[in-house]
Amino acid sequence: MTEAKERTVSVWDPFVRLFHWSLVAAIATAWLVEEGELVHRYAGYVAGGLVTARILWGFVGTKYARFSQFIRSPFAALRYLREEATGRGQRYIGHNPAGAAMIIALILLTLGTGFTGWLSTTDAYFGVDWVGEVHEVLANLMLASIILHVAGVIFSSLRHGENLVRAMITGRKRA
Repeated sequence: MTEAKERTVSVWDPFVRLFHWSLVAAIATAWLVEEGELVHRYAGYVAGGLVTARILWGFVGTKYARFSQFIRSPFAALRYLREEATGRGQRYIGHNPAGAAMIIALILLTLGTGFTGWLSTTDAYFGVDWVGEVHEVLANLMLASIILHVAGVIFSSLRHGENLVRAMITGRKRA
């Protein structure tokens, strides 16, 4: 069967896709704009708002958006990575266990980075060194996680013969 005639299924709903690419834009903007600038601050607020909406959608959204569909234990994620390393990893229509772990990590890092950024603007914590340092550490951990996420998407796309970036644009994957 040719790729053009290959049967596909709807996986990522419009909200998940809009959330994903909007979060990419917000985090990239916050990263590229100097801390303390108004644009940096608002990009952080947008990222925090997006993640809050995604958390809610993880409980009430469509099948593949729900946390109950894809969240697995850390052991399941490690087992999946071990199986992938040996060429025996299973293909998932939704998020695989390692991808699910990355989603949780990125959600927590985005919330933590946003919270410490906001905290640094309050009267009580403005100019407090440890708040700025924690903010910077979380932002750097987020960047490292994003790099791992992109590497995982590339690896999984090649390993399972599907374009996951296209799937996050169209919302559809090979059945």
